[in-house]
Amino acid sequence: MTDLKPPVGPDQGTSAVSVCVLTKRADFVRAAHARRQGTAGIHLQARKRSEDEATGIRVGFTCSKKVGNAVARNRAKRRLREAARIVLPELGREGWDYVLVGRKDTTATLPFETLVADLRRAMKKVHG
Repeated sequence: MTDLKPPVGPDQGTSAVSVCVLTKRADFVRAAHARRQGTAGIHLQARKRSEDEATGIRVGFTCSKKVGNAVARNRAKRRLREAARIVLPELGREGWDYVLVGRKDTTATLPFETLVADLRRAMKKVHG
């Protein structure tokens, strides 16, 4: 469990759902080979963990250089983190890993409400 960072933010600890951040490359690779769902603003990868792995909901964020320069990538990841903070406690499932991948030219510029709606739609389709 030492490879996970605790959630960060003003609401830290207020939700009943445990959400940790993925940091190990192997976790990202395993999620990339599992369920995938794309929307205009994000690409969601989701994987049901085996029983002997970590507990709670785990989430990772990634943006390639296609998204833009470092400023654009960091802005996109900040927006993904905030969208995940809103949506995962409500639609995330215990024992799942989620990776949110930023999209070129859209994740950083799409209206935030649309980004949150895209994540909700993707989560519903993954668990559909």
